[in-house]
Amino acid sequence: MSPTTAPLDPGVVRRRSLRRDWRDCVAASTVMSGVRGLSRLLSTRRLALVKAWPAVLQTGTRGFHFTVDGNKRASAKVSDSISAQYPVVDHEFDAVVVGAGGAGLRAAFGLSEAGFNTACVTKLFPTRSHTVAAQGGINAALGNMEEDNWRWHFYDTVKGSDWLGDQDAIHYMTEQAPAAVVELENYGMPFSRTEDGKIYQRAFGGQSLKFGKGGQAHRCCCVADRTGHSLLHTLYGRSLRYDTSYFVEYFALDLLMEDGECRGVIALCIEDGSIHRIRAKNTVVATGGYGRTYFSCTSAHTSTGDGTAMITRAGLPCQDLEFVQFHPTGIYGAGCLITEGCRGEGGILINSQGERFMERYAPVAKDLASRDVVSRSMTLEIREGRGCGPEKDHVYLQLPASGDQLATRLPGISETAMIFAGVDVTKEPIPVLPTVHYNMGGIPTNYKGQVLRHVNGQDQIVPGLYACGEAACASVHGANRLGANSLLDLVVFGRACALSIEESCRPGDKVPPIKPNAGEESVMNLDKLRFADGSIRTSELRLSMQKVRAWTRSGVSRLAAYLALHWFYFFKNRFRGMQVQFVWMYCEVVESGLLPKSCMLYPAGNCSSPPLPLFGAPSLC
Repeated sequence: MSPTTAPLDPGVVRRRSLRRDWRDCVAASTVMSGVRGLSRLLSTRRLALVKAWPAVLQTGTRGFHFTVDGNKRASAKVSDSISAQYPVVDHEFDAVVVGAGGAGLRAAFGLSEAGFNTACVTKLFPTRSHTVAAQGGINAALGNMEEDNWRWHFYDTVKGSDWLGDQDAIHYMTEQAPAAVVELENYGMPFSRTEDGKIYQRAFGGQSLKFGKGGQAHRCCCVADRTGHSLLHTLYGRSLRYDTSYFVEYFALDLLMEDGECRGVIALCIEDGSIHRIRAKNTVVATGGYGRTYFSCTSAHTSTGDGTAMITRAGLPCQDLEFVQFHPTGIYGAGCLITEGCRGEGGILINSQGERFMERYAPVAKDLASRDVVSRSMTLEIREGRGCGPEKDHVYLQLPASGDQLATRLPGISETAMIFAGVDVTKEPIPVLPTVHYNMGGIPTNYKGQVLRHVNGQDQIVPGLYACGEAACASVHGANRLGANSLLDLVVFGRACALSIEESCRPGDKVPPIKPNAGEESVMNLDKLRFADGSIRTSELRLSMQKVRAWTRSGVSRLAAYLALHWFYFFKNRFRGMQVQFVWMYCEVVESGLLPKSCMLYPAGNCSSPPLPLFGAPSLC
């Protein structure tokens, strides 16, 4: 269906959602004012208290979740094995994308642009996805600052990966990079400019000219220090031109697998508790990373490895999960990201003696060495007693002295440093510490975005299943990602997924059937969470798991003896269930669902007792 013939204009839907958000905010604020506010709120919810389930389950789906009329896409069907406790709504699409960050949006509107009936399932509004937090920029060999070549970018990426990246995939990504950036510019992304009007490119760590022999490269295209924000809003605005159906605030539970083929996903509506089975011939997983399995990280609280866990539960492999990148400059105590662009604009790292210590560890690149080198160097400085602060447990990032340069190139950093560190960057340095930032591992794919499994020593494509973004592992980053290659990864491989589906399928192709009880196991897992008989609250257990990861030295440096983390399974079944009405306990239900996802990231083993002392961790047993 073309945008001009859509029964419901996207702008109308957006205005309705904004009005809805405004009403909710007003209701919430009136509650805080006293009893009158509480009575008003209860009166608005009276109908929901009387009826067992909202009318959405009787009439199809609400327009709020879609850019088109949902009634033509969904029907409430009864499944004897599932819907006795949970209403089930079935949907059918040519393709479904799980996740609405940069990669998910690029895949979704690429499919819709090609004529595919496409759904996009996301647990939060698209512009709140974690892509919005990216600061530094996006790499491409445009040559606007000096002569550049995509082959030099290719070399830097392979070298930065510790020579462990897939060179076919890296070749594809770096060769496509200039066209990808020009495409974003044509979509309206407001890149920072040079005096002659070209896209401004800043220096970034690990970037060089002439295969490492020509000095520092300026290859990172940026929008001041808010590149991710601009990228995400540009892609979302572009997606509204096409007939993509958005399921906003739906929590993906599992893939629907039949005979080794992916046939869609099953999801939970966060608002009303209904179960939705979205059947599709092609499924794209773009759910982001799993940084929140650590206590301190730069990722949003939504980066919980949902896609990685779904793949594991489906019996498919994951790849390179041990490769976790620590960004050198997270704000000490808060973990918030201070972009590498600060060092690209002239910032330096100093220890307690005021020494620019990176000159000793990387005499050529200095503070713009690759992230793994800088993180290890900072850790060594702290361990050898040259850390800063009363505890000598961090170092300082000294920014350029020019206030005009900070205001023009790094406006957001000044604000972030003041809010989270209480630092005026024009007068004092920022306390920083290596912090979990990016997951190089994930769902194994080829450079076309097709998910792979290993059969008899050979890679085999999983029919109907694709992955892109941080959730995927095309292995373009190997053991260490170069700064500003992540946004490039999103747009290049999000587009690649759409192109691959377009090559192999046609819009309107018959969608394979699923069994009547498809998704039953996912619903049973929900019941296990609801009625668990443990004694520990979900939030307490999750916090303990996150902290133990730090205490067991699974950080920048690791010791083999402390990586036997199979005792995480000791905690797995010890959390307390929610013996109340399902709809009103969404936060805890969803958070409880993340515990098995976190456990999926650790090797199985004997779960009778922890093999090592917990280094002061609270006793939970």
